[in-house]
Amino acid sequence: MHTRLRMLLGVLVACSASTWAAEHGVKAVSPERFHLPAGDLSLGLSQDWSNPLPNVTRALIIVHGRLRNAQTYLQSAEDAAEHAGVGGTTLVVAPQFLNDSDVKRHHLAPQVLRWNGNDWMAGEPSTGPGQVSSYGALDQIIEHLGNRTVFPALKEIVVAGHSGGGQVVQRFALTGQAQPSLQSAGIRLRYVVANPSSYAYFSPQRPVPFKVADCPRFNDWKYGMQHLPAYAKGQSAEQLEQAYVSRDITYLLGRQDTDPNHPALDKSCEAETQGAYRLIRGHNYFDYLKQRHPQLTQKLVEVPGVGHNGDGIFTSPEGQKALFSQ
Repeated sequence: MHTRLRMLLGVLVACSASTWAAEHGVKAVSPERFHLPAGDLSLGLSQDWSNPLPNVTRALIIVHGRLRNAQTYLQSAEDAAEHAGVGGTTLVVAPQFLNDSDVKRHHLAPQVLRWNGNDWMAGEPSTGPGQVSSYGALDQIIEHLGNRTVFPALKEIVVAGHSGGGQVVQRFALTGQAQPSLQSAGIRLRYVVANPSSYAYFSPQRPVPFKVADCPRFNDWKYGMQHLPAYAKGQSAEQLEQAYVSRDITYLLGRQDTDPNHPALDKSCEAETQGAYRLIRGHNYFDYLKQRHPQLTQKLVEVPGVGHNGDGIFTSPEGQKALFSQ
């Protein structure tokens, strides 16, 4: 009885936190600002990147989930780097995709970028002050990291996210623009997708049988290739797929992330066609890719003893290896 009560309270707390963040604004706004043509992006940094960082050999861009708690993920990433013994040579960048309620609650300056609700997760443009896709903002962070004047020793950029952030990273890796400047500078780009609720498929094929009449938008973006965002303009589904499977991606899944009723799990019909819970959805997607591309070099790694917990995922031995030792 006590165990069931604790589980129920945990569900209620998680639901309340997600609802509060969506309706009333995020609890903490990150202290730093990154100036983009469209406005200033809120972010957290483990080191001051306004001056040269000659000792930094790796940059880790860590993307928050629905709660937009970028500072929490910044701390988890810093802890993971310290545990892995690479804290001094790793710069952690934690962008924060604020929404209109955040700006109002914290009385933020008008030049701070904000998005409508959770639109940032699907790569939609900001609502103000100017327009930039959340994915485009990540592009500009990566471009800045490629500046050899500031980062003369940088060898690798890792883009990682958990839960809603994992959804962002998966779709960003799928639609992301080519980075020829990184290649010419010898900087490797990798992605770590951790415990997302759903994935973007390249075809109408899904692992769970369903009636299209009951879920007519199952293949719309962000679940499929119909009605792609403006950020992906000019690229066909075939081009996106070929680029995606060539990228260095690790799928990091909590072995205990198996609750089909988790309060933050996407339970839309579009997501349910991918499986009942996050662990099986991840395996289904990876199997789907391998069926279409038998020579796939991407990796799927399970984290034993961890469920839907970003800190537990990234600070685990498996998480540290995925982030820092690939």
